[in-house]
Amino acid sequence: MGGLLNIMIGYFFGFALGVGCALAVMYTIWTGGYKKAIEHSLMTDPPERYREAMAAARARMRGKSPA
Repeated sequence: MGGLLNIMIGYFFGFALGVGCALAVMYTIWTGGYKKAIEHSLMTDPPERYREAMAAARARMRGKSPA
């Protein structure tokens, strides 16, 4: 029974916490980027990088490669 307990503990710490932490990090990065994109879209004069990204996204929506 001792081996099974060790396997269960290893599974919990290695998989459950490891995947959970990775998902938490990805979620934090995604929400931070989303908030920054909203801020840039509401600016009266958006940054150049934002304008380039919008042009590339519009080109992809039309099925063309960005210029």
